[in-house]
Amino acid sequence: MGRPRKKQAEGLGDTIENVLEVTGIAKVAKWAMGEDCGCEERKQKLNELWRYKRPECLTENEYEILDSYFSQHRTNVKPSEQVMLLKVYNRVMHENLQQTSCSSCVREFVTKLNKLYIVYKEERNGSTEG
Repeated sequence: MGRPRKKQAEGLGDTIENVLEVTGIAKVAKWAMGEDCGCEERKQKLNELWRYKRPECLTENEYEILDSYFSQHRTNVKPSEQVMLLKVYNRVMHENLQQTSCSSCVREFVTKLNKLYIVYKEERNGSTEG
């Protein structure tokens, strides 16, 4: 049996984390600085700044789909909504996710779409204020 397969790096933070783990530097850092050495926060920030997969721009129709969904502050996703959200997510994020009943899987892709939606909404609101 081989080593467990790691999740594919989303950005520079994941790559640095992998290198530090393979070289043993991560263990030394945790030993010297404790479990909460700030590594997770740095990794997330680096992933945000240097993401390997850049999302495509939303079309007007996709923005309207997301606006309709997220403006209602829902906590659950109906199957028909999941189909629409997945269609947007897969095109924009260059993925091929399938409809699922796994709630954490749905939550993960909906959270990513919500972050993208918020950026678009802020940019739209900013451009109408001037």
